[in-house]
Formats: sequence, structure tokens, C-alpha cells
Amino acid sequence: MLAAPPRLKRLAAAFCCATLTAVAPLANAEDGGERSLAQMASASVTDAATSAWATARDLTSSALELLGVRYKWGGSAPRTGLDCSGLVQYVFQQVTGVTLPRSAKEMSRVGEQIALGDLMPGDLVFFNTRRFAYSHVGIYLGDNRFIHAPRRGREVEVATIDNSYWQKHFNGARRLVGVLPEMMPALVSEAAAAPLEAPSSAAPRP
Repeated sequence: MLAAPPRLKRLAAAFCCATLTAVAPLANAEDGGERSLAQMASASVTDAATSAWATARDLTSSALELLGVRYKWGGSAPRTGLDCSGLVQYVFQQVTGVTLPRSAKEMSRVGEQIALGDLMPGDLVFFNTRRFAYSHVGIYLGDNRFIHAPRRGREVEVATIDNSYWQKHFNGARRLVGVLPEMMPALVSEAAAAPLEAPSSAAPRP
């Protein structure tokens, strides 16, 4: 099983910032209520980050189950074959229920751009393999490995991103889990909808 990377803390911080932004309109509430809401939001950060990591782990596990599926240009189902973007779209649909764009180039415009050194499992990695940018896509597994459907005559396989070929053709990476609204834990909405608790020192109303 993949171990959760230290960079998961950055994701938790992002969720925390999103939560505090969402509850900013409540700034005029009583001090005790503000403290209660802040404590609740902070307590939710760990759960949100854990949920995002679990989703990423499920994505990689689901993708690995497709090892050996034959490549088929335009293929979108394991029983008949998959191409690179068909593999990614199928895995995300099965695990998250989110339908991604069909082509690798369209997928390259979704989510948040990520540097090579910041890759986490579940991120999408893109390559120029057909003489135009973002013509190939795979799912990063961790430990410099990614899974993809390479080309005709091959099967879904795991490759190493530090291989000289893939390094030369690397176009970039995108993060979707915890970034796309459809893939973010319901942290902000729950925090904003929660009622404020009255300060413990407040006198009861008649």
C-alpha cells in the first residue's frame, strides 16, 4: 500500500483556507460563536485531507486492476480495449463518478497545474508522443511510476517517469482530486451551514 506523502499537509492547508473564506461573512457574529466555528473547521481539515488521500488511493488501485487490458484507439471500456485518455476517463468515472473530457489535450486544461517534484498519486501526467503537446496521458502512482495505455499492439502498463524517453516528452501534470469542486470533500458547505454555538458566558434569554 502507498504511504501518504508529506505533501498531503499542503492539501489540508488548502481545505482550511477554503473553509475560512467561505465563513468570512460570519465575521460579525459573537466572539464565542466565531471560536466555535473555527474549531469545527479546523477539526474538519484532517478528515478532508484523509478523504482526498483515500480517493487518490482508490484511483491508483482501480487503475492497477486494468493492467493487461489491450490498447484500442478510441477505446473506452476494458472489455473492448482502452486508449490513454479512455483509461483515465474510465478510472475516474468508476471511482469518483466524475466524467472527464475524452481527449488527453482536453484533460490537460482541467484541475490545477502541478510541478514534477510535487506529484502525488492520482495526479494526471501528460506527454508529447504524437508531435503535439498533451497528446498522451497517464495516472501517477507514486515512486516515479505512472500507469497508461501506450499504443497499438501493447497493453495497459506501468512505466517510470524518470525514464529518458518520458522525461524528454513530459508536458506537465494536473491535480484533480481535492481541486475540482466535484472531488472536494463537503467541508466548506458543512462549515458554512453549521449553526453558531452561543458563548458559554452568554446569559440565557427569557
